[in-house]
Amino acid sequence: MRIGKLELRGNLVLAPMAGVTDLPFRILCEEQGIALSCTEMVSAKAVLYESRNTEDILERGKGEFPLAVQLFGSDPEIMGEIAARLEERFDVLDVNMGCPVPKIVRNGEGSALMREPELAGRIIKAMVSRVHKPVTVKFRKGFSAGESTAPEFAKRMEDAGAAAVTVHGRTREQYYSGKADWEVLRSVKEAVSIPVIGNGDVFSPEDAKRMLKSTGVDGIALARAVRGNPWLIRRTIRFLESGVLPEEPELEERLRLMERHIALMVEYKGERTAVREMRKHLSWYTAGLPRSSDFRRRVNAAETSEELRGLLSLLRG
Repeated sequence: MRIGKLELRGNLVLAPMAGVTDLPFRILCEEQGIALSCTEMVSAKAVLYESRNTEDILERGKGEFPLAVQLFGSDPEIMGEIAARLEERFDVLDVNMGCPVPKIVRNGEGSALMREPELAGRIIKAMVSRVHKPVTVKFRKGFSAGESTAPEFAKRMEDAGAAAVTVHGRTREQYYSGKADWEVLRSVKEAVSIPVIGNGDVFSPEDAKRMLKSTGVDGIALARAVRGNPWLIRRTIRFLESGVLPEEPELEERLRLMERHIALMVEYKGERTAVREMRKHLSWYTAGLPRSSDFRRRVNAAETSEELRGLLSLLRG
């Protein structure tokens, strides 16, 4: 898949997720074969005013390539300025116009921009005019229940200069409930000539193949399904290439990756933050495994990374 002048090694991309797609997790996903990673969503205004926590989100690993930064905001001038400021650090500049969180929407940002298509277009034009790297947009099927405005919104983004769009098949009012509408992905693909990346309800390699076949999208953005399951990336790539469904990873492989994740978190975030943030990741990794309930209880009480590593032995029986 090609986005602007950027040639990707595949068509699976990592969707931005707050509290998940930090640098350690992106490293793991890149090792599994993801074609394009993305930072957590970051406020353009926070970058402008040099917010203390913003630089952590923008941190990039050595050799991490390619990488998109996802910005949100509603001021075209600020979005253009921040795009220019960050261009040298990232390979793609992505704009979030799909976040459903009330605080974001009340500020006229995220999915609220689907109700302001003219303003949304000016934002993209302002960014495209300031940078040479591709500018992309992520949005939803529509804002309110029953809406399906994504095709016309996608066309407006293309006309404004967007190099690709990612579409989540749910409305803002759905958040992440109900079923994603894949038919709207097909409609978006038919409405534009730029690459369309589908998002929503891809939880297995078979889901990925069905989405590609039934909608004609160029790529797939994996999100919640890779929390605690980065192997989904590798398994999906192999399935799409060969038609043969790879086995789920054995317990020892799972444990090795958990140990590596802990080590990466300590390296990049320090002991205290690593332990706190790994609790949720280890809960995702171990969901459904034998003895996982007792394991998660103990993990939530652990205070050091050494304790976390020691607790992994509980899962070995």
